[in-house]
Amino acid sequence: MPKPVVDADTCIGCGACVAVCPDVFELGEDGKSHVKDPDACDKCDCQAAVDACPVAAITLK
Repeated sequence: MPKPVVDADTCIGCGACVAVCPDVFELGEDGKSHVKDPDACDKCDCQAAVDACPVAAITLK
């Protein structure tokens, strides 16, 4: 199963991914998205989080 990866240099911290997949993503102290549980994509639609990111900072690898 593909795992989500966030490009911290591209992320703007909008929180769209957290809204779609709160079990997978969280906003860190730096204000940017981080993957907190890459194995939780079975609880949500990680592809929807990829699609929701306005700057394409999330990929599935």
